[in-house]
Amino acid sequence: MGFADATQFWNERFDKEEFIFGKNPNEYLVEHTSQYLKSGNKVLCIADGEGRNGVWLAKQGMQVVGFDASDIALAKAKQFAKENDVVVDYSFSDTDSFTWHVNAYDAVIGIFIQFADPEMRSRIFKQVHNTLKPGGIFILQGYTPKQLEYKTGGPSLIEHLYTEKMIRDLAIGFQILDLRCYEKELSEGARHTGMSALLGLVARK
Repeated sequence: MGFADATQFWNERFDKEEFIFGKNPNEYLVEHTSQYLKSGNKVLCIADGEGRNGVWLAKQGMQVVGFDASDIALAKAKQFAKENDVVVDYSFSDTDSFTWHVNAYDAVIGIFIQFADPEMRSRIFKQVHNTLKPGGIFILQGYTPKQLEYKTGGPSLIEHLYTEKMIRDLAIGFQILDLRCYEKELSEGARHTGMSALLGLVARK
């Protein structure tokens, strides 16, 4: 899927009044931010959508940069940031057109970025490793193949879902601090509600 196709696909999803993934930050992100990140950190949010995670991180005192391939989602995210009296540096971009500066961020956040097929996923892991400062933290959350049984969110293509082995193989060059597959009830907007099969990763460059 090219950039224009991705924009059209996501714009159709985001073009509604409600926040389709809710306004609260992802739970796994919240749990590990308190452990590994601190106020003043420079943080990149990959495909931040309507801004629930980027705005929350900015409210914790971080300098947040984010991008998304949906200009409709970004308009909602910018308004959401304004309502919360924070600034997030958003750009209209996908993972391949974004400028990944080398050694630029203290942390990179990827929450449900499962639009990525295997080739793109491999590129993203390399881009994340390059853009993190030495010692920088990567926090990733996604669905595992068992999610296909729950059907409570996420892609329906198995090659877009995460297994522990796949993530270990991709995270070569990182020190894995937390890697777990687990199941729990999610309530993150209309699109992610109900029992879910999840994977969480925290890794250090």
